[in-house]
Amino acid sequence: MALENKLGITDSAQLAREEERLSKKNALALFESGALDRLEAGSFSALAAIHKALFGELYDFAGEIRTVNLAKGNFRFAPVLYLDAALETIEKMPQSTFDEIIEKYVEMNVAHPFREGNGRAARIWLDGMLKQALHKVVDWSQVDKEDYLLAMERSPIRDLEIKHVLRAALTDQIDSREVYMKGIDHSYYYEGYATFKAEDL
Repeated sequence: MALENKLGITDSAQLAREEERLSKKNALALFESGALDRLEAGSFSALAAIHKALFGELYDFAGEIRTVNLAKGNFRFAPVLYLDAALETIEKMPQSTFDEIIEKYVEMNVAHPFREGNGRAARIWLDGMLKQALHKVVDWSQVDKEDYLLAMERSPIRDLEIKHVLRAALTDQIDSREVYMKGIDHSYYYEGYATFKAEDL
């Protein structure tokens, strides 16, 4: 079943294609407007603004904290009951070094604050922190998809792998549109990799 959406699409494959098209179009507009540089790097408000910009044309819940519990396989993301508290804790995490930034990124992935589109929004959010603190961003074209997926799956228990994968792909091309858009392409693979279960409260 396709997620309820503003376009009335009921076919999940068609919805996925439209979601990809719109999120890429909106991501480019977000980049070219300069709006990203006006967001507070590492804040939840920045992540929510990014998510709303990417998915607002498609979903009513864009930029809003989810109201359903989500799981992938046997892994359960932060329960809705504790999500607000988890997000407050994550927002307070330090973000002045590479290791601190990746640890914050991993925790936000575990929180998974939105019903859909977490990967794409969080990847742009991650680059905002890296850009501010280190004057670097991730060149996602240099990240092996399988290495990334495996490292992200293991990251809640062991984050050394994801740190290694992402550190090797850092670039100082922080204002490159091409580098930025590669992140949007790459993140789509992650979100389509497994079936997510949602349980209404």
